Amino acid sequence: MNANSALHIFDPRQAKTFRFVRCGYDDGTAELVYAFDDGPELSERIRFPAFSPSPLGGEGRGEGDDPVQRNAFTAALRMLHLIAGISYYKASVPLRIEVETGALDDDTAGLLDTLYLHGLAEFAYRNGLDLRDRIAFPRVGKHTIPTPALPLKGRGASCRALVPIGGGKDSLVVVEALKAAGIDATATWVGASPLIAGVAARTGLPTLNIGRELSPVLFEYNRMGAWNGHIPVTAINSAILACAAVLYGFDAIVFANERSASAATLEYAGGQVNHQWSKGWTFEKLFAEWLHAHVAADLDYFSLLRPYSELAVTRAFAKSGAAYFDVFSSCNRNFRIRGPKPADRWCGQCPKCHFVFLALAPFLPKPRLLQIFGSNLLDDDAQAAGFDALIEYRDHKPFECVGEAREARAAFAVLAARPEWREDALVRRFREEIAPQLDGSQLALDSWLGPSGEHGVPERFADALEWIAS
Repeated sequence: MNANSALHIFDPRQAKTFRFVRCGYDDGTAELVYAFDDGPELSERIRFPAFSPSPLGGEGRGEGDDPVQRNAFTAALRMLHLIAGISYYKASVPLRIEVETGALDDDTAGLLDTLYLHGLAEFAYRNGLDLRDRIAFPRVGKHTIPTPALPLKGRGASCRALVPIGGGKDSLVVVEALKAAGIDATATWVGASPLIAGVAARTGLPTLNIGRELSPVLFEYNRMGAWNGHIPVTAINSAILACAAVLYGFDAIVFANERSASAATLEYAGGQVNHQWSKGWTFEKLFAEWLHAHVAADLDYFSLLRPYSELAVTRAFAKSGAAYFDVFSSCNRNFRIRGPKPADRWCGQCPKCHFVFLALAPFLPKPRLLQIFGSNLLDDDAQAAGFDALIEYRDHKPFECVGEAREARAAFAVLAARPEWREDALVRRFREEIAPQLDGSQLALDSWLGPSGEHGVPERFADALEWIAS
């Protein structure tokens, strides 16, 4: 029986085992292969383009002759295979996981158990599933081999940073902070988004666009009724960039995840459900520690924005991001794999549009904000339900990458006191109907603008960190 005929009779929801079959790398392309039971293989490809200059020599996308670099890349590629498998595992969530590429140590299996459970929490909630007793990666013992530093030639005390660009305000604040600190940075992104490419070009940094091709079999499974839903994309991109860092000779991966990303939306099946779990502090710590122990002792992975709230980051963007106002967008409808996209950069209807509009309003002149969005979202009664969810009024926080309800309320409170905003429909509604039900002492904007001490930013990035708060 060939793969095509097997596909047509295979029901992914009935699978007993999810298999990590093999992974490999050749001439700039990584291949990641999975399967359910004896069903057809699902093969994903990650394409790493030629990129120079590289402290590792050549085009900077080969594994090189140095055994330290080869071992580091092998470890990073294997973890990419394991993490990216979450896109396929969710189609069936079978009880058995088999890793055919070799045994996992306790730390690796533990990280994967945690990622799959919490990274798929929203998926489980929406599908009415309980994953607590279903996810168990096989393990054999502790990792005891010390991991050396990467062989970056002529690096000295400087650093080379990969900065993931998502098209929105947060990564642009990181870009400007690194520029101000004089750090050698490259803007990178995964996928073929023209919007992100335009934003990356505007930064003036060198750019690195990595391709990702999901297995077409997965889309066929979805059409056949496989389980489907949200996955922790940031974790997958983190694993891709770890491979890129080794290939191209970078020693830092600098994300733009603020502390608000760690806040959960609701509780379900004995745990918290956080749409942004792989952007949160727990995953950042686990993955950073794993990279230091298994890939390279000097490969730092962290978020420069971790000490700050969404409002603090938005304030920094309002002060320094004028060069990006006509190109940036946080509206996720721009980045759908399939389905319609907004005619402009902002759809004006989704939670991301609602939150970014609300968060920018205290820090930008009103005419400038209306110019960016093309309309006043806070003077539209039809948008009330969307903004209510942001402040958790009659609804829970949206399953989106938005700030905490408390900071959204603080932003509303600021606008309610400003003449230019206070009579707009939703601001007036907040002032007259909602604010009287709230504790006024919890609505202070200043409480959201200072940094937290909980972060993993290395000392060598201290100047960039201070720039954000300045």
